[in-house]
Amino acid sequence: MDVVNMTLLVIVAYLFGSILTAIIVCKLMKLPDPRSEGSHNPGATNVLKIGGKKAAGITLFGDLLKGLIPVLAGVYLDADKLTLSLVALAAFLGHLYPLFFGFKGGKGVATAFGVILGLSLPVAIAMLSVWLSVYYFFKLSSLSALSTALVTPLLFFFIDGSIVYTLMSGLLSALLIIRHRSNIEKLIDGTED
Repeated sequence: MDVVNMTLLVIVAYLFGSILTAIIVCKLMKLPDPRSEGSHNPGATNVLKIGGKKAAGITLFGDLLKGLIPVLAGVYLDADKLTLSLVALAAFLGHLYPLFFGFKGGKGVATAFGVILGLSLPVAIAMLSVWLSVYYFFKLSSLSALSTALVTPLLFFFIDGSIVYTLMSGLLSALLIIRHRSNIEKLIDGTED
């Protein structure tokens, strides 16, 4: 893939990631703006609290797709692993810092899962297993997300073996953890719900 097409793919991935599903779903379902209610985070967990399971499910699926579709487009175009990693990061960064919403986005859990799903189904299945296991014991979505983020680079290294994907997932995980710093403080204080 040449540099021009690679650059276009990365830009489109970022723009795709910049579509905040939570805001669109809440607007269409006549729910409060998730940025002004609950945790003020435009993500599925907050939408669940303010709008219920249906709205949260649609948000989760939309956020996952906006990570998955750009990566699958890159796979379809036969992009190399470096390009696919840049596409994955661009879609994820679009969700965190969306162009269309003043660069104030969500925490990126579902979008991160979407990009990983596009890169490696076995790693995505292992990630989902970690998330579900932690959630089963602790019933805390944020703890599940943080635990999964911590192990994702290791999963890529041992399951997929790609150094490029391992490094990309390390950066993605670090950003995800940084976005969860308020949740980390609440987990330490014992006030996270």
